[in-house]
Amino acid sequence: MQFQQLQYFVAVAETRHFTRAAEQVHVAQPSLSQQIRALERELGADLFQRARGNITLTDAGEALLPLARRILADTDTARQEVQELVQLRAGRVRLGATPSLCTGLLPDVLRAFHDRYPGIRLLVEEGGSRDLVRLLARGALDLALVVLPLPTPAPALTTVELLREDLVVVSSPEAPAPGRDGGSGGRVVEIGDLEGERLVMFRHGYDLRELTVAACRSAGFEPEFAVEGGEMDAVLGFVRAGLGVAVVPRMVAGRAGRGLRVTSLARPGLGRTIALAHRSDVAPPRAARELQRMLLER
Repeated sequence: MQFQQLQYFVAVAETRHFTRAAEQVHVAQPSLSQQIRALERELGADLFQRARGNITLTDAGEALLPLARRILADTDTARQEVQELVQLRAGRVRLGATPSLCTGLLPDVLRAFHDRYPGIRLLVEEGGSRDLVRLLARGALDLALVVLPLPTPAPALTTVELLREDLVVVSSPEAPAPGRDGGSGGRVVEIGDLEGERLVMFRHGYDLRELTVAACRSAGFEPEFAVEGGEMDAVLGFVRAGLGVAVVPRMVAGRAGRGLRVTSLARPGLGRTIALAHRSDVAPPRAARELQRMLLER
């Protein structure tokens, strides 16, 4: 089995078309088809069903695809690692993070990293923890900031706890303030106070959505949504417009600027634990290890 054959196989699997796959990998279509047939002979199984131009994966092809993607990603990572110069003047870091962390934590850290290593390309992938864990397992990311506990079943990942974020309630200053007067500590919101409030809610699969909905249900009520389906910037914009209130990390609320009222949750409050994760079986490239160090020392 040759690396080139796996590259051609993945190209066909993703395009579902031999000619387009050949163009993508810059090879003549007959040569690509020949290499795919050679791979099938070596494996003793057809990888594609070919019917009147309709290309689909066989069961064998479906089984091979995630393994082939991982092999290609690992090879690419190895190439990048070898090509990096000793003083980290070249290379890349592929970092995954939830949108709230991209808004709250990462700007300052990535600015410091870029100032120190301007030749390192920073590739940031936003997504929920479940998506980021899958990308780590495929070798498509070097590092990821994920919410603990990891979704189950989870691949073999090494995690280091980075921080615990407190969550707060944000609302429009023009709307009635949620919650009650907490005395010297200022105004506070009990989870139960959100019953009857119209919430601006994140999309499905968003960690903050799952945490907020679970807290409301534990308090004995089903939350009511004014609007749902947004990412972090959209949710903050909808709250500013007075559509409802939202539960967000304090770090994000602090960076969101004017146009939002921030109210703490009454003790014990709500929070989430953020960890830095990478695959256990492959050490991150050198540039990624340096970013990891800066995140842990921030």
